[in-house]
Amino acid sequence: MTIAYVGLGSNLDGPLRHVRLALDELDRMPATRVLARSSLYRSAPLGDQPAGAPAQDDFINAVARLDTELAPEDLLDQLPRPEAAPGRERPFANAPRTLDLDLLLYGTLQLKSERLTVPHPRLQERAFVLRPLLELDAGLAIPGLGPAGAWLPLSAGQRVERLA
Repeated sequence: MTIAYVGLGSNLDGPLRHVRLALDELDRMPATRVLARSSLYRSAPLGDQPAGAPAQDDFINAVARLDTELAPEDLLDQLPRPEAAPGRERPFANAPRTLDLDLLLYGTLQLKSERLTVPHPRLQERAFVLRPLLELDAGLAIPGLGPAGAWLPLSAGQRVERLA
């Protein structure tokens, strides 16, 4: 069994509902169980938008801690993927989405392949990932980068609020 962390985010079509449903779906994956769920967080969209693109709504984010027997690529394949539904497009980086799930950490593994990079690239730069990760494990270390808590001050300018 391996402890893995999955990040969830949504800012379209009822994002609270999408994140909650995906958290429930994670617990139904084969050879995997959800050990803990972070609180839900509201965060401002990151990154630049193309000129003329409409303003994005805030995201709802969470992180789940999983215990899994699945290999990293198999776990990735099992993640709920409504964002890949027919007709769903991502016209630019960080575009609005119904649901996005990312494999953030897989034990102490460091992997970079065509399909998967763990730890997830830039997770240490994103308060909407770090805050829920640290809620689940205040002493969490990011393989190859050190204590997750040491990275949080670098994202202090990002607006992220824990929902009640």
